[in-house]
Amino acid sequence: MIPSTDGARVWAVLGPTNTGKTFLAVERMLGYPSGMMGFPLRLLARETYDRVVRAKGAATVALITGEEKIIPPGARYYLCTVESMPVGRSVDFLAIDEIQLCADAERGHVFTDRLLHARGREETMFLGAATMEPLLRRLLPDCLFETRPRFSSLTYTGPRKLTRLPRRSAVVAFSAADVYAIAELVRRQRGGAAVVMGALSPRTRNAQVALYQSGEVDYLVATDAIGMGLNMDVDHVAFAAMEKFDGTRQRALRSTEVAQIAGRAGRYMNDGTFGTTADVGALPTELVDRVEGHQFQAVRQIQWRNSALDFSSVAALANSLNAPPGQEVLRRTRDATDQLALETLTRDEDIRRNARGRAAVTLLWDVCRVPDFRKIHEDSHIRLQSQIFQHLTSRLGRLPPDWIAGHIKRLDSVDGDIHALSDRIASIRVWTYIAHQNDWLSDAEHWRQRTRAIEDRLSDAMHDRLTQRFVDRRTAVLMRKLHDRADLFAVVDRDGGVRVEDHYVGRLEGFAFTPVGTGGGRADKAVLNASQKALHGEIGRRLVALEAAEDAVFTLADDGAILWDGVPVARLGRGPDALRPMVDLPVSDLLAGDRARRARDRLSGWLDRLVARELAPLLAVREGHGLSGAARGLAYQLAEAMGTAPSAWVSEQLATLSAGDRKALARLDVRIGVESVYMPPLLKPESQRLRGLLWAVGQGLAPPPAPPRGRVSFPVNPAEAPTGDLDTAHRVLGFRVLAGRAVRADMLERFAASVRGAVREVPRGQGGEGAVLPGHVCSMLGVSLDDAEALCRALGFRTWRDETQAVRVKADRRRSRGGDANRSESAADRRRRLAKGAARTSDSPFAVLAEKLRA
Repeated sequence: MIPSTDGARVWAVLGPTNTGKTFLAVERMLGYPSGMMGFPLRLLARETYDRVVRAKGAATVALITGEEKIIPPGARYYLCTVESMPVGRSVDFLAIDEIQLCADAERGHVFTDRLLHARGREETMFLGAATMEPLLRRLLPDCLFETRPRFSSLTYTGPRKLTRLPRRSAVVAFSAADVYAIAELVRRQRGGAAVVMGALSPRTRNAQVALYQSGEVDYLVATDAIGMGLNMDVDHVAFAAMEKFDGTRQRALRSTEVAQIAGRAGRYMNDGTFGTTADVGALPTELVDRVEGHQFQAVRQIQWRNSALDFSSVAALANSLNAPPGQEVLRRTRDATDQLALETLTRDEDIRRNARGRAAVTLLWDVCRVPDFRKIHEDSHIRLQSQIFQHLTSRLGRLPPDWIAGHIKRLDSVDGDIHALSDRIASIRVWTYIAHQNDWLSDAEHWRQRTRAIEDRLSDAMHDRLTQRFVDRRTAVLMRKLHDRADLFAVVDRDGGVRVEDHYVGRLEGFAFTPVGTGGGRADKAVLNASQKALHGEIGRRLVALEAAEDAVFTLADDGAILWDGVPVARLGRGPDALRPMVDLPVSDLLAGDRARRARDRLSGWLDRLVARELAPLLAVREGHGLSGAARGLAYQLAEAMGTAPSAWVSEQLATLSAGDRKALARLDVRIGVESVYMPPLLKPESQRLRGLLWAVGQGLAPPPAPPRGRVSFPVNPAEAPTGDLDTAHRVLGFRVLAGRAVRADMLERFAASVRGAVREVPRGQGGEGAVLPGHVCSMLGVSLDDAEALCRALGFRTWRDETQAVRVKADRRRSRGGDANRSESAADRRRRLAKGAARTSDSPFAVLAEKLRA
């Protein structure tokens, strides 16, 4: 209860945070016909302006800050930042909030000036911390004091991990980088956080605070900007650091700063708690006791600067700014930004020359007070101030519209990341301040509207960027559900999308569920658990449909995946041999036990039928029904080679084949050529592709590349061979690799036969001249003459070019004498040679026959 006195009254209402001081001051002001309040932040001035407008109407309420002026003609109540207060205007009631900022090194002298000189006709009220009481009693002997207790208690709870902070917590850091890193972690673990920093525009800060207040997110990550009167429903404040950079040096937080920030916890009658994050560790007991008991060392000195300035000359202005205080409790402010700007600008000869006379010096001082909201480009801001003063002291006497437009245009863009938008917002706020200097611009209202519109667009874009980066609405909703212990509703869409509480959480493709956004947090685990319930039923329905499906809906992808209506449901796996692969199902708790057996049986049955249909000749050869021992051995080796084998590999079996064996093999579609033993039905594209896949799965390799469609030969790339063995990788497809080309086995036989025929047709006695390579052999394989010549050499022929550049070819006798099979000999010659070799083998039938003849 404030005691009643006669005449003008000066009150100091002191106490910790959450004591209702500001609420009391607003109520007192509204009881008078007129009033004015000064706040430390534009955001607080705007918040109180909105409240007073609701009570008194917009026509009677003014808002005055450096960047915003709303002054109706009939204004009676003024809500201002402390620097922007029109102290020359007489009002019945006047109040200054956060009066302890008199001790602030940067802005303290402005608060001190209001403390000493700003008064209301009927009542003046100073609001702030109790640490100011001794100093106020000394400076204001007639001041009346009221100390208000905190509505709720503030309790220290110690350090906690970021991931274990309670809901409705504010995490405080002291750099933008730390704020962003913490907000990113909170997003992953808890669904998101609002971000509040002094560098944000008021509009962006308001939007972020509203995001938190609405309950859309339960966490706030902020700098110490929240310590100045931002009223939010915060239950717990966690310090992520206990040091800050104050513009000059890195220092530990003062106990009063800790209390100011921690005091944001607890709203009205709700108790609050404070602590630290785990990496900071526990706070000292003495500090905790001071914060909990609101016991702090009294302020002994406050910042002061002479406000009775002499504008008769630049030197006189500098001297008046440097005037000493009259009392020991006042400390003259040093290094204020406006005074430093004055000292820097007046080093310029042109500026000194133009700053002559009271009006010019006053103008120079006003230019020096243009704030630098960017705070990172001191030199560029000084240059801007210099240009402003030179324009204003030119013949025009105004800032050129084109010059302003050029600066503003560069800022009118919402592209870029958070840092780019933050820089633009800070820059446009400077121009918004300039636009409110009516005497500086020809059409100030136009520029005010334009800068305000740009700042609003940038602020909205900044809010969107922050929300996109640091808020995961899906996880936030789920975390609230979990906190309320509510069951989560999950459903699987027709297209396989899985939704929990109408939030997309993953996709079910076939029998495999792929979740999204799983960072391992509590919400993600709850989502997976809820998804399992919906997926279990859907998997059962799909399994029944799989068992009832026709074979035609299943296909085999090039990578070995088994597709059901184009969706992968399993993969080929290594089986007992290449022609009997296994079916590998996706690893999942949803498809296990009897369900897995049923799915595997259905897909294995289809796969067996596919292999039986496409590779029937190969399976028949492997069975070898009706074949003798020698033919059965050849058939076994051919099956192992997937249907194509070089003749040299099976030369021993070929040598022992009887005419009946050859007929039996022919009935099984086995063709015995000079170069290869192969099976023509397996040279079809679908058969080639399937054999390549089965071979690759059996070997544990990537499938060989399919032959170009319609080509019977093509150049090969060694890098494409899965094993590094070009011949093996292409032979399983029915091709042979010679001279850097893959040639289909049947076409290679035709090519070799054509060359041998040409060689045999050369008349006796002219063999040394060789045969001209027939022209049709090139078109037969779709190759150039050089490629055909290279293939001839690979087949054992000698080649050369005659005087007409025609390719001539003849058998290479040297290779025959060297012991290799003469690849230019006829099939009959080869059979006779092999038979002779076999006759020399003691256990061969030919050797037995020779022995009987000799007997």
